[in-house]
Parts: sequence; structure tokens; C-alpha cells
Amino acid sequence: MSWLVIIILSYLLFALAALGDRYLLLGPPNSKTYSFYVGVLQILVLVLIPFVGFSIPGLLPILFCLLTGAMYIFALLGLFEGLENFEASRIIPAIGGFLPLFTVGLTYLFSGEKELLGIREMLPFILLVMGSIFISYNPEKKISFKSLQISAITAFLFSLVFVLTKHVYLMLPFWTGFIWIRIGIFLIALFFLFFEDIRKEIFSPKFTFNKKILILFLGTQGVGAGASILQNWAVALAGFAYLSIINALQGLQYSFLFILVLLISLKSPKVLKEEISKRILFQKIFAILLIGLGIIFLAFN
Repeated sequence: MSWLVIIILSYLLFALAALGDRYLLLGPPNSKTYSFYVGVLQILVLVLIPFVGFSIPGLLPILFCLLTGAMYIFALLGLFEGLENFEASRIIPAIGGFLPLFTVGLTYLFSGEKELLGIREMLPFILLVMGSIFISYNPEKKISFKSLQISAITAFLFSLVFVLTKHVYLMLPFWTGFIWIRIGIFLIALFFLFFEDIRKEIFSPKFTFNKKILILFLGTQGVGAGASILQNWAVALAGFAYLSIINALQGLQYSFLFILVLLISLKSPKVLKEEISKRILFQKIFAILLIGLGIIFLAFN
């Protein structure tokens, strides 16, 4: 299970990237503009072509890559909308609660009703999902219908991205599929320019990244790119039925994120404030233990 080590490392990097996204989204740019910049930066993947295997596939694989890219942009937009309007340690775990469940269903449907987790994988899967739910649930704050709605839609889109990505890697070598998906993301992101409000914000002389924000933005995207490569590598290596396990393991990302947010809020509350009671702290520690137990069972299966 080499994919297990790879995906654990990727979720640590994703937590760091999510933390940067949350800080950047405290002010301009808005979520649509931010999604645009993240999308167009995907074209930088072309610098990898001289160093990795790459080819031009047939029309069907290219269409799959474009569709995967489109779904990724829409999912990313939902994620950034959530981060813009809700706390990072709330909206991201809520998405994670839905994500593995959607993936189980989509994997079953897209595989012709053939791919399901075995009995030995069900226990770690349940523990991981429970851990993700517990780490996201906050009894001190009401869950609004709007936050639940955007979480569910975003989770479904990300689940669809996972399933489509796996299909791409079944058709193409890893680096060829990875680069073509990123090209698809870039092309879809360009459609944001058709929206007048986004064009005004992007090309407005008042809209600028100061040096500090620019460095943070590029650093965040660099970390996110590394996390994405590792995650895609894990998806390529894992069996189709294990996609839901990879999704359920995202509880690790929320655990890492919670720890990072807690440390930063304690040290620098003006930078990132997170109010946590003793009850919530105990609950999240319990959730992290569930996730850790799930990983142990999974590793020894």
C-alpha cells in the first residue's frame, strides 16, 4: 500500500495550502477571481514536459481530461466560496463528511456495479468517516442550510473529479494524464473572463497583489501543486474501490488543519482567530484518534 504513505503526505500539504487560502480569502480577491488565478496557474505544469513522459492521446482521453478539468474548477469555486463565507475548520471538514459517501456511490455506478470495498476495508472506512464527521461537528454553532448545501455540492463535484481522474489514469500514463488534466483546468478557467465582474477585478488598476500577498499566494499554490501531484499519484496507484478510502482519509487533512489553526490562533490571534472550548477540543482529539485508528487498521489489512 505505497499509495497510503503518499496520500498521507499529500493531505499534510493540502492542510498547509488550505490555511494559506483561508488567510488570502480574508480580503480581495473574491472566490471567483481566486479560482481563476488558481486555474490559469495550472498551465505551469507544461514546464514538466521535458522531464517526464508525455504524449498526445486520442480524442476520447482528451475529452475526459477536459471534463475532469471542468469539474475541478467548479469544485474549486465551491470550496473557495465556502472558505470565503465560513470558517476553514468548519466548511472543509463538512465537505469531507459527504465526499467519501458520494465516492462510494459514484465508484459503484461508474465501474458497472463491480467495485465495492471488501469486508476488511469497511471497518477502517467507517472509522475514517466517523473521524471526519466528529472533527467537523460543532454543537456550539448552528449548521446553516447554506453551508450544508455548498458543502454537499462541492463534495459531489470533488467526488466526480476523483472518479473521472481514475478513469484518465486507466487510459493514459500518469504524467500524460496529469498534464492533460491541468491543461483542461487552464482552458476551463479562461471562461471566467467572460464574466464582466471578474474581468473588471482582474484588469482593474486598483486590484494588485502586494509583495507579501503575492509571495504567500505563490507559496500556497506551490504547496498545493505538490499536494495535488501526490494525491493524483495515489489515485493512479490505488484500486478503483479504494477511491472512497482515499477520500475518507481526508480526515487527516482536517486534523492537520485543526492543529495548524489552533497553534496559529494561540500564538497570533490577530492573524487567524479560532475560538475552541474544552468540549470541542476533546471532541476533535477524539476524532483524530478515530482517524489514527482507522489508518492503523488500514495499514495492517
